[in-house]
Amino acid sequence: MTNEVIRKRLLIDGDGAGDDRRINLLVKSFIKWCNSGSQEEGYSQYQRMLSTLSQCEFSMGKTLLVYDMNLREMENYEKIYKEIECSIAGAHEKIAECKKQILQAKRIRKNRQEYDALAKVIQHHPDRHETLKELEALGKELEHLSHIKESVEDKLELRRKQFHVLLSTIHELQQTLESK
Repeated sequence: MTNEVIRKRLLIDGDGAGDDRRINLLVKSFIKWCNSGSQEEGYSQYQRMLSTLSQCEFSMGKTLLVYDMNLREMENYEKIYKEIECSIAGAHEKIAECKKQILQAKRIRKNRQEYDALAKVIQHHPDRHETLKELEALGKELEHLSHIKESVEDKLELRRKQFHVLLSTIHELQQTLESK
């Protein structure tokens, strides 16, 4: 019960400036003014009512100014909120772009590492000119060895024939010796 009374008073009072008390005081002053008997008492009641009324008007003006200020602040906060949202969207785009750049940099780094590994393997092998010179030298040596092989084979064939002739001659001699 007490909570509800306090809640109603806060709703009526607004920001707690005592507006409901002033209005009640103004109503009481108006009733006293109406019931006042003398002119001096009526004039003092009138002055109190004007004073209370000006306090209420001042409070109302102050409340309107605070309300307008709050509206402007809300608009300002909306503007700031939109700017922050745009900044966040821009940051997300920059992050996405940076991720793409990181992936590309990783790919380039991987390619460079592969290139370096291949370059090290290639460095262990002689260059084309040296290889061609070595091939030419080996070709000449192979040709020379082929000639030597042919001459050795020719000699071997000649020796075989001579050996065959020798054997035939020996065989004929043996037959001749046996026949005599």
